[in-house]
Amino acid sequence: MNSEHKEQTMLINWFRLQYPRYNKCLFAIPNGGARHIRTAIKLKEEGLLAGVSDLFLMIARDGKHGMFIEMKTKKGKLQQNQIEFLAQAEVMGYATVVAFGFDDAQKNIINYLNS
Repeated sequence: MNSEHKEQTMLINWFRLQYPRYNKCLFAIPNGGARHIRTAIKLKEEGLLAGVSDLFLMIARDGKHGMFIEMKTKKGKLQQNQIEFLAQAEVMGYATVVAFGFDDAQKNIINYLNS
């Protein structure tokens, strides 16, 4: 089984090869991961927000301003703060998706870009 990190890395690499003209339009939002306590405090002071999705696709389509992508492993589960963030993003006019691995994320990106 691949880790969320590997799946996300595969997705970024695929996207940049598949859509070179948009290579800066899909990027990570590094909210997760273990950090030294001082770094965590500093990042929170700077605006780090728990629950924000892993990736953002900065391309408007079909009346949406862009798409937030929350990556999960095949058996991954959303945390409450992630559910709340995704709901608020939808209200604000963004597409949202919870992708269970590379294949799911790839399919959702293709569908979004073709809408």
